[in-house]
Amino acid sequence: MASSNDRGQEKIRMFWNCKMQKFLKLVAAFGLCLTVAACSSSSNRAAPTEFAPKTIVNPAEGYRLEAGNTVRVQVFSQENLSGDVTVDPTGNLTLPLIGNVRAAGLTANELAQRIEKSLIEKNLLQSPSVSVEVQTFRPFYVLGEVRQPGEFPYTIGLTVLSAIARAGGYDYRALENDVVLVRVINGQQQELRADELTPILPGDIVRVRERRF
Repeated sequence: MASSNDRGQEKIRMFWNCKMQKFLKLVAAFGLCLTVAACSSSSNRAAPTEFAPKTIVNPAEGYRLEAGNTVRVQVFSQENLSGDVTVDPTGNLTLPLIGNVRAAGLTANELAQRIEKSLIEKNLLQSPSVSVEVQTFRPFYVLGEVRQPGEFPYTIGLTVLSAIARAGGYDYRALENDVVLVRVINGQQQELRADELTPILPGDIVRVRERRF
């Protein structure tokens, strides 16, 4: 038969076990609250105050070429020197008779001038006239509350709405017609506010936010 002393110790152990279980439940609940708050602050950050410009611009103006871009080179009256060429992984173009020409980091006009200079230096033409037209640009991205987020090839004339359509459209949690547009301006990444009619540029990131229920 258990002594009164043993029964007393058992009651004490049961008391402290009960207290510990309550304490652990409180700690777990507090941790869950912190996690939810962190997720909420991350996905529902305040929208930027500055709006993206609505002016439609030619994306080729000022565009800096990079590996993977395709350009159309036209040398006046020289069909054998003209054609579509892709910038290779090293940043060069390979042109007939000329060979490798550095293209990465140049605009279309700057590349045309470089090709003209190469033609003169190699004694191929005395007064060449060269034009360069960008055919493919860097991709754009759609992230957040869309059905198929990801990377997509850029085409001239894209708006936020057409970009979201390429990503499968809004999902049921999306805040529609009010997105964050991430764009590199003067070498710095900036967040801008945009609606569905805002034009997008090569390399833009369209981030669709979650609406508050």
